Amino acid sequence: MERNTVQKQIILEAVKQMHDHPRAVDVFLYIQKTHPSISKSTVYRVLRELAGKREIVHIAPPRDVERYDGNAYPHYHFRCKTCGGIFDVDVEVVAALENVVAKKHEHQVDYHEVFFWGKCNQCKGRV
Repeated sequence: MERNTVQKQIILEAVKQMHDHPRAVDVFLYIQKTHPSISKSTVYRVLRELAGKREIVHIAPPRDVERYDGNAYPHYHFRCKTCGGIFDVDVEVVAALENVVAKKHEHQVDYHEVFFWGKCNQCKGRV
């Protein structure tokens, strides 16, 4: 097995283990604890490659830094305006929405992303 493949597997597993939708730098710091020989540039490059292959999800919420999600199955996200947390939303993805947009605007729709914004359970009682 070539080194690059091993590094990709280590990075993929790290993102899947980190359920908090980490930033690239967070993935790098997490990996450094057990694999200090993997460089920051390698982590950033592999994250982009994995997202490009849809093995992980690249999340670019408005007004925020890019994040990654190890859950590549189509799903929606919730962004807490108070603590900044990003959480998976366990509701059915409305695939028919893609057909409506494609038909109405004559676009080719490959997929869609939805972000819900508000306060998470831990923050909603705070002022």
